Amino acid sequence: VQLQASGGGLVQAGGSLSLSCAAPKNIFTIKTMGWYRQAPGQERELVATISRDFSTTYVDSVKDRFTISRDNDKNTVYLQMNNLKPEDTSVYYCTADIQRYPQIATKTYWGQGTQVTVSS
Repeated sequence: VQLQASGGGLVQAGGSLSLSCAAPKNIFTIKTMGWYRQAPGQERELVATISRDFSTTYVDSVKDRFTISRDNDKNTVYLQMNNLKPEDTSVYYCTADIQRYPQIATKTYWGQGTQVTVSS
């Protein structure tokens, strides 16, 4: 299963960017979806998650600035990032807990990563 991430890029501090990540259509169900990020020399950090019934969680540093959402019909998760700060600069990775078939266990899949750079 391949997750296709898009978005990201270079923006000045205070600006906005939007990320999206799509899973294939031929999947039994997708449970939790989320976004992680990893800056050079740092550990990967969980940024936000969203359950299938749209419950969300955020790391404190992005609360009130980032919004995670999903479209279950499109198997897609989004991350709207507003008021970006230089410390948000990272490679962002999407994840999805996917059950491919009813008789198969759920497994976590990762997108390829997309660079977000915020200049001061």
